[in-house]
Amino acid sequence: MKRFNTYILIILLVISGKTFAQQTPADKQSEPVTIVGATAHLGNGEVIENSLIIFEDGVITEVIAANLTKRQNPGKIINAKGKHVYPGFIAPNSTLGLVEIAAVKATEDDDEMGEMLPNVRSLIAYNAESKIVESMRPNGVLLGQIVPRGGLISGTSSIVQFDAWNWEDAVVKENDGLHINWPDAFRRGRWWRDEEPGLKANKEYQENIQKLSDFFTSSKAYLAGERDYKNLPYLAMDSVFNGNKKVFVHVNGEKEIMDVIQFKKDHALKGLVIVGGYDALGVAKELKSNDIPVLVNRPHSTPNKAYEDYDYPYKLAKLLQDAGVLVALESSGQMERMNTRNLPFYAGTVAAFGMDKEEALKLITSNTAKILGIDDKYGSLEKGKSATLFISEGDALDMRTNILSHAFIDGREVSLETHQTELWKRYSKKYKDQESK
Repeated sequence: MKRFNTYILIILLVISGKTFAQQTPADKQSEPVTIVGATAHLGNGEVIENSLIIFEDGVITEVIAANLTKRQNPGKIINAKGKHVYPGFIAPNSTLGLVEIAAVKATEDDDEMGEMLPNVRSLIAYNAESKIVESMRPNGVLLGQIVPRGGLISGTSSIVQFDAWNWEDAVVKENDGLHINWPDAFRRGRWWRDEEPGLKANKEYQENIQKLSDFFTSSKAYLAGERDYKNLPYLAMDSVFNGNKKVFVHVNGEKEIMDVIQFKKDHALKGLVIVGGYDALGVAKELKSNDIPVLVNRPHSTPNKAYEDYDYPYKLAKLLQDAGVLVALESSGQMERMNTRNLPFYAGTVAAFGMDKEEALKLITSNTAKILGIDDKYGSLEKGKSATLFISEGDALDMRTNILSHAFIDGREVSLETHQTELWKRYSKKYKDQESK
């Protein structure tokens, strides 16, 4: 009986392993790759019809019009005539790889206990084997900023690519930014505390800002002193003060954004970024003059206020860009990890509501790369940059035509198969077989 149970266990493990095991990451690029004939959307606003793109050892060596050369092209040749080439899309402010199933507590690793946690690093909790992460690639989302949640200071994010065995292999930029959850000046009554319903001033607002300010001041004093004891949160702030780590402030209201700008000045912070910025348009002039970019929340949402235009979330990115603010898109919110795969379609929605399509593309490529500080290697198709790109059958910002045939991360051709595509093929075949009977 024991032997029988052992056999059953082995069979179950084999089946589950086949069903749930991580795909093997792609091997390092071994030969040059030449893509010929595609319409190349460079990610910087430019388009090259009938393009020639060559990359070797993971780096782009040529991006030109195909009719400018008659030479013999090296390595593997991909005929992409009639197709489109794009730089890999970048998903900022994401919890991909930190939570797999929200209803299962054991799979959640995006929030630590405490208020001031700059020393918490999301990278070491990142699960490269996540099935959700895998599902990003078929839509062209190949890079992401992995961000912790919770507390006043959530911790430190890192940027990864989406085809790796583990976080060590995945990391593109380690400890890129500190994340602050700015308190709300107004909030609704909390029923679990027997508070009256409705919006009212947050009595703890100034107190929480003072907590943040005191923490920054104490950290700076500690770092400037003799350090006769080790304080990990204070030590983690060193890279913030020297400018090596950006500060991402998650905030939406006008008053709160103005207070963030003052906080930036008070503590001489470099590289501050607004995340969310729902009411940022009202203070766009101040954001521009202080060189503060905004990661705008996904446009597929309804207006927060009754007097706002129905399409305000759709056109907010364009309005901020028109005001001179550097803008990119992020996708936090309800079901944020699954919805991150819709990043290109968020940009498509912005284009449908007034923004030029190549400018909308920048919201998920070069603008994002600039804001995250990785534009030296990623975000656009340019000579000397990483060969992180994909080929689509059609317009990648349209869900009807964004059908990928090839995708590359640092020159490695990655798989476009996922658990979802396997199920799609299985059940498509099932219904086709039934129709043919």
